[in-house]
Amino acid sequence: MSQSVSQVQVLLFDLGGVVIDISIDRALQRWEPASRLTVTQMRERLAADEAFKQHERGELSASGYFDHLRRVFELDASDNEVAAGWNAILVGENHASLELVRAARRHLPCYAFTNTSHTHQATWSTAFPNVVSAFERIFSSPQLGLRKPERAAYEAVTREIGVDPANILFFDDLAENVEGARAAGMQAVQVHGIEDIRQALTAIAAL
Repeated sequence: MSQSVSQVQVLLFDLGGVVIDISIDRALQRWEPASRLTVTQMRERLAADEAFKQHERGELSASGYFDHLRRVFELDASDNEVAAGWNAILVGENHASLELVRAARRHLPCYAFTNTSHTHQATWSTAFPNVVSAFERIFSSPQLGLRKPERAAYEAVTREIGVDPANILFFDDLAENVEGARAAGMQAVQVHGIEDIRQALTAIAAL
C-alpha cells in the first residue's frame, strides 16, 4: 500500500470478483446454442472494447450493446436471451468477503465502487441483498458516467465520500483498477483471494 495504514478512514470495495463471484464462461456457455461459434472461439473474441466501456459508463443502451454482442459472438438471439447470458456472469454473493466487510464496518465506513451496467445492477441489487446492505453506499459506473481505471472516476467517488484520497483503502481484483486508484492518491490492495482482504483489514485493526 502506498500510504501509512494509520491514515485509513474509509474502506472502498469493488463488487465483482471481490464480494460477488463472477464467471464470464457462464455467459458464453449460455450463448453457445445460439452462436455459430464454440465457447473456445467466443472466449478468443472477449475484449473490454470501446462498446463495453461505453455500456459501463451508461453511454450505450442495453439494446445497443446487445446488438454489439450479437455481432461479436455471432448470436441468433433476442435481447432477452442475450440478457439472460449477460446476467449469468453474476454467480452469487461471496459470503466470506461479506463477513469481513460487515466486521470492518464496525470500525470504519465501507463503500463500494463497481464497473457495471444498468442490466447487471438491476440484477445484483435485487438478487444479492446482502451485498447492497453491506455498504454505506454503492457507486456504479453507469450512474457516475465514469469507470475504473479512469482517474476522474476515483476523483468523483472521493468527492462524494468527502475524504482525502490518501485516507481511502481500496480493494479490487484487477491490477489496472488498483493501479488507477493509486495514481489517484488512494491506498489500494489487489484481491486474489479472501486472505488479501483479511490481511489488509488486520493491518489497520479493522477486524
